[in-house]
Amino acid sequence: MLIEDTYRHKGLRNRMVEALIEKGITDPKVLEALRKVPRHQFFQDQIFVQKAYEDIAFQIGEGQTISHPSTVAMQTQLLTIQKGEKVLEIGTGSGYQTAILHAIGAKIYSIERQHALFVRTKKLLDNMQVKATLTFGDGYLGWPAFAPFDKIIVTAGAPFIPPALCEQLKVNGKMVIPVGSNGVQLMHIVSKKENGEIVILVEGEFKFVPLLAHKN
Repeated sequence: MLIEDTYRHKGLRNRMVEALIEKGITDPKVLEALRKVPRHQFFQDQIFVQKAYEDIAFQIGEGQTISHPSTVAMQTQLLTIQKGEKVLEIGTGSGYQTAILHAIGAKIYSIERQHALFVRTKKLLDNMQVKATLTFGDGYLGWPAFAPFDKIIVTAGAPFIPPALCEQLKVNGKMVIPVGSNGVQLMHIVSKKENGEIVILVEGEFKFVPLLAHKN
């Protein structure tokens, strides 16, 4: 069941967005999506709803977290998504990033490795009328049936850039992926040139839960 989205929640969202602007989030489409999506819906226990608009990560079960709003905002801004673009999301998680992508107007394909989380999040996104094609599977393998993708976003820390994701990226497409180990990653922005060459730029340091693979 959805939690009511009150004027208080909307006020807290506005305050959160103002704080994110101070942290360098400038894309108006991203800021509008952050103002629109009720982050408190993605918290399982209502006693923690007051934490929803603080810039913190939070446990959502199955060893996973809902990312800091600043991290969600920065990854989304780096993707430079245009309305109607086909986006592959690796790590559906709580569904908050999915909802942000939907609010911007992306056509979303999202993969989750934890089955219990996949089931729970799919139900929540359906209830919120967030249109996204979801599957339970191995994010390292991508989703070849729907490739190529304009943009790819990976919401968990990977020890390396999966080759399958590079293959499934469109020419002139972009992937944003945190790469590293021991709980600390560098954000990589991966682009594919017309000749198929992969170009990588590296942004700042972040902390993500690990990207799981080949789990039965």
